[in-house]
Amino acid sequence: AMAIRVMVVDDALFMRTRLREILTEAGFDVAAEAENGSQAVERYPAVKPDVVVMDMTMPVMDGLTALKEIRALDPDARVVLCSAMGQQRLVMEATQAGVRDYITKPFQAQRVVDGVIRAAS
Repeated sequence: AMAIRVMVVDDALFMRTRLREILTEAGFDVAAEAENGSQAVERYPAVKPDVVVMDMTMPVMDGLTALKEIRALDPDARVVLCSAMGQQRLVMEATQAGVRDYITKPFQAQRVVDGVIRAAS
């Protein structure tokens, strides 16, 4: 089977690097990275990832707005959002906007892997 292709979106380089390590070790293909929501929306059509793993809080365009814009481009888009604890209101809004899974930071590697698998299936 083809590896699940993932686009990683986070404004912090160390977080993207960590996510890339976790996902690559799990056998996923990190097909692209973006450092804010606007870049993610811009790159999505060319990359057509199976799953987007995206931070909620970013400059330029946050993850929730990017989720909505990506879903407008592709209603079947599979997005997993990462966020700090205590952002309940955003979680509810993300759920309504069609997020596939939701991971709280600081995250455990296995939880990230499970989230991507859940989103892709």
